[in-house]
Amino acid sequence: MDRLAELVRFYSILDRLEHIIGGARCLATCSGRMNWPKRGVYFFREPGESRKASGDGLRVVRVGTHALKASGSTTLWTRLSQHRGQSGTGGGNHRGSIFRLLVGGALIKRRGYSCATWGDGSTANVDVRSKETELEREVSNLIGAMPFVWLSVDDDPGPESVRGYIERNSIALLSNYSKPSLDAPSPTWLGSDADRERVRRSGLWNQNHVDEMYDPRFLERFDQLVSKIGRAT
Repeated sequence: MDRLAELVRFYSILDRLEHIIGGARCLATCSGRMNWPKRGVYFFREPGESRKASGDGLRVVRVGTHALKASGSTTLWTRLSQHRGQSGTGGGNHRGSIFRLLVGGALIKRRGYSCATWGDGSTANVDVRSKETELEREVSNLIGAMPFVWLSVDDDPGPESVRGYIERNSIALLSNYSKPSLDAPSPTWLGSDADRERVRRSGLWNQNHVDEMYDPRFLERFDQLVSKIGRAT
């Protein structure tokens, strides 16, 4: 099989997952009171970012998971809530979410924000954070509107995690970094203004794994995991 055929299969599995879980969600309308699995892999699509080669519908622009280190304890919802930002205020903390950091960096260039402290350090005091509030809110609005689905995989944290296997191979398959461009970003995609080359060249809001080769066999494992969820519902 070639990469295009494998992309077609990937999206077919993803669409089946979306049907099984009752449809995609948007973080703007999600809360911790929902019935989230403890651990999983998430797949974000983006309004305006249509697939061009592998079929109809929106393309995936971000894949992620959590708690991959052996000592990791972060839950799926905890990780998603870091990307979402603060409920009610619309603010957030880009220092706790690489997704937010990348989107904000692109907004600085696209919209002309003046925010010299963006991405500066792993923590910031109240004064610094207050000056970043407007940009954090716009990041929350953009990420909060992206439809996403999740794959429940309740395995233990660690280097052999199945979640990590699905995440890195999905990113490597979707990425256009140093490959013929398939399902290329739209001409107006915000990521084209990202300050990270890996985002711009991959067409994804990801940095890790975009330059790696993927193992086509991961699609079989992905399919099995989705089928398992389907049998349990």
